[in-house]
Amino acid sequence: MIEISGITASQADVEITFRVSNLKHAEVLSAEVVDPQILCTKKNATTDGKFGPFGLLVLASKDLTEHTAVFFRVFRIANSFRVLMCADPSRSSLKPFIDKPIYGAFLALDPRYAKISLRTLIDHSIVESFGGEGLACITSRVYPVLAVGEQAHLYAFNKGTQSLSISSLSAWSMKKSQIV
Repeated sequence: MIEISGITASQADVEITFRVSNLKHAEVLSAEVVDPQILCTKKNATTDGKFGPFGLLVLASKDLTEHTAVFFRVFRIANSFRVLMCADPSRSSLKPFIDKPIYGAFLALDPRYAKISLRTLIDHSIVESFGGEGLACITSRVYPVLAVGEQAHLYAFNKGTQSLSISSLSAWSMKKSQIV
């Protein structure tokens, strides 16, 4: 896990691109599994896999008690591969009685030939993520208690057993809009 520092993590624009290789070790996924939300719930950010979960932990407290995970997993289906993008806010807040649904989408890209990109916009309690240069978009509303303002942190992570590389990483602090 790598902390992305030098920015305001509670109000940021982050672009990260991953390259995976040696896909012969990818987890096999049955062709009948077609619901990405169910798959993201079963194989959430805490469930280790071969290629994934990897991505970003946003609005994270220093000790990771609170965080929202936006991540990918790569699966093999027959002779092709599927990239699953998930947004997992299940650990986003210590507040009780908050709905924290996990969302997911399959990206129409082949990781053998294309890099896997993620652009995430973080604005205090809104996390909007674009996977595969806009092939999928997932927006979450989260309510952190610890990871607010200057106490928020941002991390890139890989919990998969297979190594991957970060091809590019750019992050910027966002400021309040100004009307002139």
